[in-house]
Amino acid sequence: MGSADSKLNFRKAVIQLTTKTQPVEATDDAFWDQFWADSATSVQDVFALVPAAEIRAVREESPSNLATLCYKAVEKLVQGAESGCHSEKEKQIVLNCSRLLTRVLPYIFEDPDWRGFFWSTVPGAGRGEGEEDDENARPLAESLLLAIADLLFCPDFTVQSHRRGTVDLAEDMHSLDSCEYIWEAGVGFAHSPQPNYIHDMNRTELLKLLLTCFSEAMYLPPAPDSGSINPWVQFFCSTENRHALPLFTSLLNTVCAYDPVGYGIPYNHLLFSDYREPLVEEAAQVLIVTLDHDSAASASPTVDGTTTGTAMDDVDQPPGPENLFVNYLSRIHREEDFQFILKGIARLLSNPLLQTYLPNSTKKIQFHQELLVLFWKLCDFNKKFLFFVLKSSDVLDILVPILYFLNDARADQSRVGLMHIGVFILLLLSGERNFGVRLNKPYSVRVPMDIPVFTGTHADLLIVVFHKIITSGHHRLQPLFDCLLTIVVNVSPYLKSLSMVAANKLLHLLEAFSTTWFLFSAAQNHHLVFFLLEVFNNIIQYQFDGNSNLVYAIIRKRSVFHQLANLPTDSPAIHKALQRRRKAPEPLSRTSSQEGTSMEGSRPAAPAEPGTLKTSLVATPGIDKLTEKSQVSEDGTLRSLEPAPPQSPADGSPAEEEPSQTWREQRRPSSASASGQWNPTSEWVLSWKAKLPLQTIMRLLQVLVPQVEKICIDKGLTDESEILRFLQHGTLVGLLPVPHPILIRKYQANSGTAMWFRTYMWGVIYLRNVDPPVWYDTDVKLFEIQRV
Repeated sequence: MGSADSKLNFRKAVIQLTTKTQPVEATDDAFWDQFWADSATSVQDVFALVPAAEIRAVREESPSNLATLCYKAVEKLVQGAESGCHSEKEKQIVLNCSRLLTRVLPYIFEDPDWRGFFWSTVPGAGRGEGEEDDENARPLAESLLLAIADLLFCPDFTVQSHRRGTVDLAEDMHSLDSCEYIWEAGVGFAHSPQPNYIHDMNRTELLKLLLTCFSEAMYLPPAPDSGSINPWVQFFCSTENRHALPLFTSLLNTVCAYDPVGYGIPYNHLLFSDYREPLVEEAAQVLIVTLDHDSAASASPTVDGTTTGTAMDDVDQPPGPENLFVNYLSRIHREEDFQFILKGIARLLSNPLLQTYLPNSTKKIQFHQELLVLFWKLCDFNKKFLFFVLKSSDVLDILVPILYFLNDARADQSRVGLMHIGVFILLLLSGERNFGVRLNKPYSVRVPMDIPVFTGTHADLLIVVFHKIITSGHHRLQPLFDCLLTIVVNVSPYLKSLSMVAANKLLHLLEAFSTTWFLFSAAQNHHLVFFLLEVFNNIIQYQFDGNSNLVYAIIRKRSVFHQLANLPTDSPAIHKALQRRRKAPEPLSRTSSQEGTSMEGSRPAAPAEPGTLKTSLVATPGIDKLTEKSQVSEDGTLRSLEPAPPQSPADGSPAEEEPSQTWREQRRPSSASASGQWNPTSEWVLSWKAKLPLQTIMRLLQVLVPQVEKICIDKGLTDESEILRFLQHGTLVGLLPVPHPILIRKYQANSGTAMWFRTYMWGVIYLRNVDPPVWYDTDVKLFEIQRV
C-alpha cells in the first residue's frame, strides 16, 4: 500500500474517532488497529493528520475514547517490548504508537482533570491472561516507561544484535543484559558499536516520546519549593528500571563522543547527511531532564558502592539520592572517564567558534545550551569532576566558548537565559583557587569576537568581555552585574599580570559606577563599587609585582578615588546629583573607555530579530543567597564566614555590604525612583561611605604619585613606557597596610537556582523542538512564551 493510501486511512481513522459519540470498546481491534497497523506515517505526518483542535474535542466530548486510544497504544508498546519486535510489522506498530502518544500526551497534561489518568490502573488490564487480579496491574505510566526502556535495548531495532543465527534464536528480551548493548564507547564501556542509521532513528523517536512523558513538568506553574518531584522521571530513574545504568551510560557517551566535524575532514558534512545529530540532541535533552534534582534539598549526591566493577565504583561514601541517574553521575571517578567527558563537551561547545575560522567547514550544532546545563550538573553533582576540570588548563577550553557565547548574546533579549547559565558556571568555577591560577595562561587563540584587540592572558579576555557585557548589553542583564564582578573579585588575588587594555576597562567600570547619580539612584548600586575596590586591593596586596599596568591606570585615574573619599553626604548634594541625571546620559553608555578597534572577522553582537520567541524565566536569587563567604587561610584552605542568621539592625538597613533580595527592581533607575519610592538619606550614604575600603589605594597613591610626577618633571616625560618601567621595579614592601585576608564568595546550592534551572531547561527544550512542534500551542504553565 502506498504512503498516500496509508495517510488517507490514518486520517479516516482520526475522523471516525472525533465523530463517534459512543464509546468504542477496547476489544474492537478492527477499529483501533487502523491507527497503527498498516500505516507508514512519519512523525511529521502524525502531527499534521491529528490536529490539536480534534484531540481537545475528543478529550472534552468522548473522554473514554481518548483514554482507550492511549491505553491501546501503550499496550502495543508493551507487547513490542515483550516480543522483541522481530518482524518489520511489529517495528512499524511500535513506531506508529510512539508517534501517536508523542502527539497526544501534551493535551493530556494540559488538562488538570486528566493529570492522574496515566497514574491510574486500567480495569481489566492486568498483565496476566485474565488470571491475575487487577491489583497487580501497574499504572499506565509505569508500563509505558518500562516498555520504552526495554525498546531502547531491543536487538535489531535499536541496538545491534549479537546473535549470528536466524530469527528463532533471537535474544530473549527478559534475559538480555543491556549493559552489553550500551550505544557508544566511553564511560564504563570500551566497545564502539558500528553506527547504524536505522537504529539511531528508532532511538530518537523513542527518546522523543520519553521526553514528552517527562514534559508534564511544563504544565505545572513554578513552585517556590522546588521539591516538587516529577513522577515520570522519579520512576524512570529508580531501581524499577533495570536498564537505568546502561541507558544513563548510553546517553552520556552518545553526547560526549559525538563529533560533528565529520571524521576530521572539513566540509565532509556537506556530503553526508548526519543522522547522529538528532539522536545526540534528543539524548542531551533527556539527560538534563533526568538530572533535574535539587541538590540543596537532599543529601549531597554521593556514592553507594553496592554495584561491582562499574565505572561508578567507590566504596567510601554513604548512599546517594534515589534518582539513579544523579547517583551514577555523582559516582563517576576514573580520570579517563573525566577526560572523555570534558574533551567531548569542550569539543561540542567550541563547535560554533570553529565556524568562524572556516565558515561552513563543520556542521554547526545548535544544542550548546543543553551542553551548558549538562556541564553545570556534572560540576554541581560531582565535585571530583569539578576538581579534575580545574586541575589542568583544559578548563580554558570551556571558558573560551562560554565567553564567546556571553559576548555574542549580550544584546539579544531572547538569549538572556544563555547569559545567566554562562555566568552561573563561571561563578561556580571562580570559587576554586585553581580557576584564578589557570587564567594566567596567555590567550593566543584568536576566536573572532566583537571586543577590542589585546595581547594578554585569559584573565584579560574575561575582563574585556565582562566590561563589554556591562557597558553594551541590554538592560535585562543588570541583575547579573553583581555576579560578574563577584567572579572578578574571586579570581583577582591570583592574577599575575593584567594587560593595559583590561586595566583600563576595570577603571572605566569604577568611573561609571561611582558617579554620584548612579550611587544614589538605587539602594544596592554602591555594592558594585565595593566589589571593584576589593579587586584592586587584592591585586595590590597579593600581586603588586607584575601588575604595573593596573597600578599605572590607578595613578592616571586617581581623581576617581579622591572623589569617592570625598563623596558628598548632605541632603542637598544628594538631591542635586539625582536631578542632574535627568539631563545627563546613562553613565555606562559613555564611550570614554577608548574602545579599540574590534577583532578582525568579528560581527557585532546583534539584538534578537523582532518576533523571536522566548520563554520567561523566574528571578534568580541575589548574590548573598547565591554565594557563601569563605576566607582563604595561610595554607590555602577555605574557612566559611557565614554567621548564624543575622539579627537585622534596628534601622532596617542591610547589615552587610551584600546585595539583598530587593535589589532586583531597584537596580534599574526607573521613573518610580523620581516619584519618591527610593529616597536616599544622608544617614544611608554615611553608613556605607565609612566602609569604603580605600586605605590601601590611598596609601599607594600617596607613595607613588610624587615619585611619578618627579620623573615626569625631571625628564620632561610624557612617555608611558618609562613610567611603567619605573613602576615595574618599584616596591611597596612595608609601606602598605597589613594585607587583608582573601575573601571568596563560593556558589552554594539553593532551591532558587534549582527552580531557575528547571524553567530555563524546559524553556530551551520547548523552543528547540519545532520539527515536530511537540509542545507548541499547548497550555504550558511553567513559563510564558513571549515575542521579542
